[in-house]
Amino acid sequence: MSSLVTPKRPLRIGLIGLSSSAATSWASAAHLPALKTAAGLSRFTIVALCNSSVAAAQAAIKTYDLAPTTKAYGTPEDLANDPDIDLVICNTRVDKHYETVLPSIRAGKDAYIEWPIASNKAQIDELVKLTREKGSRVAIGLQGRLAPPVLKLKEIIGSGELGKVLSSEIQEYGGTNSREFLPPALKYFAKREVGGNPITIGFGHIIDLVQSVLGDLVPDSVAARLQLQRPDVRIRNPKTDEIVETVRSDVPDLVSLHGALQTSAHTQASATLSFLFRRGLPFPGDPALTWTINCELGVIRLVATSGTSLGAGGYDGPVKIYVHKLDRDVLDEIPWEWDELQEKVPVIGRSVMRQLFGFADGLEEGKGWVGIEAAAKTADQIEGWIRDAGF
Repeated sequence: MSSLVTPKRPLRIGLIGLSSSAATSWASAAHLPALKTAAGLSRFTIVALCNSSVAAAQAAIKTYDLAPTTKAYGTPEDLANDPDIDLVICNTRVDKHYETVLPSIRAGKDAYIEWPIASNKAQIDELVKLTREKGSRVAIGLQGRLAPPVLKLKEIIGSGELGKVLSSEIQEYGGTNSREFLPPALKYFAKREVGGNPITIGFGHIIDLVQSVLGDLVPDSVAARLQLQRPDVRIRNPKTDEIVETVRSDVPDLVSLHGALQTSAHTQASATLSFLFRRGLPFPGDPALTWTINCELGVIRLVATSGTSLGAGGYDGPVKIYVHKLDRDVLDEIPWEWDELQEKVPVIGRSVMRQLFGFADGLEEGKGWVGIEAAAKTADQIEGWIRDAGF
């Protein structure tokens, strides 16, 4: 990231949701490693934690060996009232995003909110409106747009070497490791009112980064079919494999989407996008994600074998990009790589690091980080498709 310029003074941050006891902790896995690198320390200073109680925040400060001067807060309001905080990073479960980050945005602070933004459109709209009113910078964790393989696809298309995009097909299998089970910690994936589930997260991240590469879908052209194939979801203890309960889901587990891409300098008029997403692992031996981009002079294909989360942990197996040039009938593998700073943290946090650093370094919104209005656009798309399908 040699193009980034270290800020004159590190941003003073308050972390919401860095837990020492939660079954899953995105904050500790994906955010904290970057913040603790030398490059992170030159850009950020953790001055406070906010958890469900002061005691919980104090426990996390101790668990993660943060500075003894780190303040412990038990309410979002107390965090928002701290004048020594520039940026609040929200890593709670999605149904707590709105209530925990709202006071800080209202107080004029900048914020970084993990994706999905909030549980529903009304909450998202209010956060967007307040961000505009306060003039705050609010980034959203759609770091998949900044993943190296995604940027490489954008580079290939942007070069014009293969001509314009004619069509694209995506097959994605994921969102959870199983088609019919959930662990207790993810039981809420079966409740649409929470806002975090395989559609908004698993499908949502990919449809967002796809449009960042190919351009937006033309709204009136989209035909989306959503289905709930397995409504009875068994909750299974991962340690014992015991089924502890069965819950009735109201979250679809299949998306079939077809639409036209907006015409651009790199996209032919009426170029078609077809997208199939199914919750759970693929057929044995098939990739988790296959993304094909058909261009005038060749075909690009990205294949992710072990996971679809290109913005985080989908790299247990290789993620490869191939180009088939039609005139020579040659298939080339196109290399991509992590940058030097990213290699200093676990894979799950590398694209998060790029967005955090881009935000700290004042890079332009839309290039170094994803802003709340752009993210709300994706959220509106997904909500519209779910609603129109009758869920």
